Amino acid sequence: MTIPIVAHTGIVAADAYLAAGYERVVGMSSRFAAAITGGLMRIQNEMGVEGHVAEIGAFEGRFFIALAHCLKDGEKALGMDIFEWPNPEVEDRFEANCAKHGVPDDKRITWKVNSNETTPEALLAKLGGGKVRLFHIDGEHSRKALAQDLELATQVIDDAGLIVLDDMLHPGYPTLMVTVQAYLETHPEMAVLCIIDRETIVAATKFVLCRADWFKRYETVMLETFKPFIWPLGADFEPHWCLVLSLDTRLAAIT
Repeated sequence: MTIPIVAHTGIVAADAYLAAGYERVVGMSSRFAAAITGGLMRIQNEMGVEGHVAEIGAFEGRFFIALAHCLKDGEKALGMDIFEWPNPEVEDRFEANCAKHGVPDDKRITWKVNSNETTPEALLAKLGGGKVRLFHIDGEHSRKALAQDLELATQVIDDAGLIVLDDMLHPGYPTLMVTVQAYLETHPEMAVLCIIDRETIVAATKFVLCRADWFKRYETVMLETFKPFIWPLGADFEPHWCLVLSLDTRLAAIT
């Protein structure tokens, strides 16, 4: 019998949550994506990168809690959401889930806000100083909203910061890639660092973006850290290639 490979962050608190709590929190984010994203935060920790975490589209906290457990002392997690869908009580469930799964009040900030109606200055003020080292965007899935969220994230991340985009290449939102390509063309200082594959079609792929001058520094470490999950062919983002990380690294059979 083949024993399945399980991805881990390498951070004790985060891995404990992924093992025992992640799937008990309502949401659609994949455990594999959370483990890889947490692993990227561990790499940041080891590289001396500091800063906060921000998430647009916190919902009931499934992915947010995993990110919060990867933070170092003094860093905070900012959860942004309109907290109206499917009902206003979703904010209460978010708070309860955070408390239940070990994210204390002094480590998290809940912000009921439309991300398209705020500013970089307001976001940084919420965090009380310091920039964001990882920004997860899972907000309104429209081209306009994603474009605005990308601009917001770009202005608040640290030079070594990462932007993680949810539901890329999702069959239900095929135009989001157009927005990403347009963003990359107007922001040549940014590059796609990797693609995190899905476990099912519901938990669609994530793109991870970084500043181009940090690309090789991250990739060098990732090649070893995520070795069991690297799909051999990679992704062609013209003019550069990046890693594709997946639980299934097999190439399609030729029949």
